[in-house]
Amino acid sequence: MIIPVILSGGAGTRLWPLSREEYPKQLLPLNSELTMLQETAERLKGVSHVANPMVVCNESHRFMVAEQMRMLGFDGIDIILEPCGRNTAPAVAIAAMQAMTEDLDPVLLVLPADHLIQQVDVFQQAVADGYCIAQQGKLVTFGVVADKPETGYGYIKAGDVVSSNDLISVDEITDMSHQTFFKVERFVEKPDIETAQSYLRDGNYFWNSGMFMFKSSRYLSELATFHPEIFTACRRAHESIQRDLDFLRLDADLFAACPSDSIDYAVMEKTKEAVVLPLDAGWNDVGSWSALWEVGDQCSSFNVTHGDVLTTQTKNCYLHSESRLIAGVGIENLVVVETADAVLVANKDRVQDVKEIVHQLKQQQRGEALLHRRVNRPWGTYTCVDSSQRFQVKRITVNPGASLSLQLHHHRAEHWIVVSGTARVTCGEKISLVSENESIYIPIGMAHRLENPGILPLDLIEVQSGSYLGEDDIVRLDDEYGR
Repeated sequence: MIIPVILSGGAGTRLWPLSREEYPKQLLPLNSELTMLQETAERLKGVSHVANPMVVCNESHRFMVAEQMRMLGFDGIDIILEPCGRNTAPAVAIAAMQAMTEDLDPVLLVLPADHLIQQVDVFQQAVADGYCIAQQGKLVTFGVVADKPETGYGYIKAGDVVSSNDLISVDEITDMSHQTFFKVERFVEKPDIETAQSYLRDGNYFWNSGMFMFKSSRYLSELATFHPEIFTACRRAHESIQRDLDFLRLDADLFAACPSDSIDYAVMEKTKEAVVLPLDAGWNDVGSWSALWEVGDQCSSFNVTHGDVLTTQTKNCYLHSESRLIAGVGIENLVVVETADAVLVANKDRVQDVKEIVHQLKQQQRGEALLHRRVNRPWGTYTCVDSSQRFQVKRITVNPGASLSLQLHHHRAEHWIVVSGTARVTCGEKISLVSENESIYIPIGMAHRLENPGILPLDLIEVQSGSYLGEDDIVRLDDEYGR
């Protein structure tokens, strides 16, 4: 049995301003109508021996992850919530421990949620090949066949071919496509351009994809050998796990005590059982705007456009509009990305440095690093329309049958005007139905709740007024989402 473990914990800072800390790139539809997370799960369909995936994600993303997986038909899957980021080695260790509570010793297929693979059939055959070798006790990594000297990826140097003498039982291997596996000689860091060119000429170096296959028990055994601190901390954290709806919650303090390290450093660079399977399937980790330009649908002038875009005498550009017209005149080799609250303009050769802008935004404690104007919540969405020192206007959409928490605010009052649908409003001891073109006032300090009892979305305008309007001025008295 193969249990896919989809790692969905990254922030995707190099794809700002589309990717934000609270709405990262793996939850966005960057290459198709599906999000990156959904594409990762979708390409598993049709692979033999595959069970429902397990997802490891940031706690604040849990409802978006659950909804996106539900839309693909994956109901009731295990979603492990990380109270804090501890890199891939602990995340996979927790997943392996959880998998072994549901199966004796499944093979894990570890997949980052933010990769693009264009040739799905080639990927699926590679998974089948990897499964055969992983069953033999090997720790498989997928090495992407390099077609250019890339400085943004780590590399894997392939050693000797894996022979039948290296395997436990050749007779059990019946489903392989005669793919050659190699022993891993070493992992190497992201190189400079001259080194990358030498790797390409050598032919024995592959891009490190960050995708792995191994038996749960084998990974945990190697982790306990080479990094016992991580193994012990993860075991304690897993013993604390609590189920909440589809979510598996870890004790925050126990998980925070775990050292932070990647699978590569903690296990794969140290074990003698690592093998690399070459993969040539149109792989891209979509780690920058230039990567999206490379895989996008380029016009005759080599431009990739999205949204409302007009160009003249413009070449080799990536132009992405979310809410307004972008007009490109006489420009070349640029990335222009427009959202409701930010515009990025960058040379296509310097897009790796976008993360420095995100760093500045965080230093200045600016909201553009964290959220879009349109914010997703488990009950629906809200969009900030206007704000000043003592007021804020939001458009709120509540999904049919959904309910906000019973809450109060110490520093602001709220006035709700229903635009479409019908709202059930709790205000203190009183419950009212508020219809289209009607309004209701919520005083400061009053316990209140907003619900949509109908079968259509509820849209309303919220006007906040008060001395402090931050989202942390919410005291939840009752919440069905466990916040």
